[in-house]
Amino acid sequence: MKRRDFSMAVGAAVTANVLLQTPALAQGKSPEAGTDYRVVDTRAVVEAPAGKIEVVEFFWYSCPHCNHFEPTFEAWRKRAPKDLAIRLVPVAFNDSFVPQQRLYYALEAMGLVDRLHAKVFKAIHEEKQNLTKGDAIADWVAKQGVDKTKFLEQYNSFSTNTKVTRATQLHNAYRIEGVPALGVAGRYWTDGDMAKTMERALQVVEFLAAGIRAGK
Repeated sequence: MKRRDFSMAVGAAVTANVLLQTPALAQGKSPEAGTDYRVVDTRAVVEAPAGKIEVVEFFWYSCPHCNHFEPTFEAWRKRAPKDLAIRLVPVAFNDSFVPQQRLYYALEAMGLVDRLHAKVFKAIHEEKQNLTKGDAIADWVAKQGVDKTKFLEQYNSFSTNTKVTRATQLHNAYRIEGVPALGVAGRYWTDGDMAKTMERALQVVEFLAAGIRAGK
């Protein structure tokens, strides 16, 4: 979803017609800057350790396209080259997104992303639960068997506040226009509009990583 589309009510039911089965990169035709991906004007901050290439997935839990892409991205992450340092960054194109940013970082701090990340998408997009406010989020998390008090401690913590701020700074540094989107090494970003599908966007990411790996 593009920024212009986020004026819709958060969590509204939207039909996502995202095709994830488009053919691979055409043989002999490499992705092109400005067409298949964009070069970041000023390099964004990366957190990957030396020797690793950072790949960032920018997402929003209430975005139907992010929901559609999530299982594809998760499958790719499991088989991605080992020198890729992959991390997820929730965006906030306006203040109404912040509670879900806090949700992700609280789950991350508690080691619950693997267990509950996909379930958040399911709760919003399949079960039609409204997880846009802190109270509703905390109640939902508690129903998943998580200690509500401990969750709220993380949700409202200084650490989470800091991560939320950095997440917004990062998507602004990449100049992300919508989600889902993929950032590479603080240098490049791509999305389904540029790459034509998010599956092909992952292939563009692999192409860019190969170039970085080769010292280009």
